[in-house]
Amino acid sequence: MIMIKTENLSHIYSAHTPFEKVAIGNINLEIEQGAFVGVIGHTGSGKSTLIQHFNGLLKPTSGKILIDGKDIWENKQQIRQVRFDVGLVFQYPEYQLFEETVYQDIAFGPTNMGLSKEEIHNRVIEAMEFVGLKEKYAKKSPFDLSGGQKRRVAIAGVIAMRPKVLILDEPTAGLDPKGRDQILGQIKEYHKQTKSTVLLVSHSMEDIAKYTQKVLVMNHASVFAYDTVEQIFTKSQEITKMGLSVPQVTKVFYQLHQRGFALENDVYTVKYAANEILKLWNQRGE
Repeated sequence: MIMIKTENLSHIYSAHTPFEKVAIGNINLEIEQGAFVGVIGHTGSGKSTLIQHFNGLLKPTSGKILIDGKDIWENKQQIRQVRFDVGLVFQYPEYQLFEETVYQDIAFGPTNMGLSKEEIHNRVIEAMEFVGLKEKYAKKSPFDLSGGQKRRVAIAGVIAMRPKVLILDEPTAGLDPKGRDQILGQIKEYHKQTKSTVLLVSHSMEDIAKYTQKVLVMNHASVFAYDTVEQIFTKSQEITKMGLSVPQVTKVFYQLHQRGFALENDVYTVKYAANEILKLWNQRGE
């Protein structure tokens, strides 16, 4: 089943002016329900413009966006519901916190959905659990929390709406390695438990390789590739030429493959690399 579909989707900034720029052009894409997709691309590739179309923040210059089979702009009055169905967490989302307590901030979205107090409470507690926030933080001011905790509150606020699609734009930007791993691990667990569609925009190819199932590569306002992680990393040289960095272990195995070693050239994690080396070792031992 297809959750997100675009048909000849284009967006032009400052159209019919000297500053006209094609941000995305003629995008045809199908993202499956329940997929965990990494979105990568150099600055200006169009990835941020693309994801902002998925929940109606931007309207196409031409083309269509279908979410769960429905054209989101067919009825403009339904666009509010689209933003409940497709939750978008911006980069540095903690800057969007504004309520007096953590509980109120997380409850903001569900409250606007017109849910009962009981349902709102259940969703707030559930969302806090997903992002690893203990209930004791519910009555605290979000502005008294650490940077990582604020990030969790902001993500929980979107999760509490139980969107069909969760999109996160660089959710770990500015965090230390421990904080980054914790949040990405929690997002992966959220995906596993809810079976929802998750899109993770990141500049870290290591994170994309470790956490996602499929990868969407944007380049010069168009889709360069959309495929499984394994297949994407067979294109490591092409990706590198775009100005993107592939995992170090992928570079090493590509060079080994080029030098005639019987190793796969789509290696993208250390665990995968270890298995390949052991397999080659055993073959030579025989």
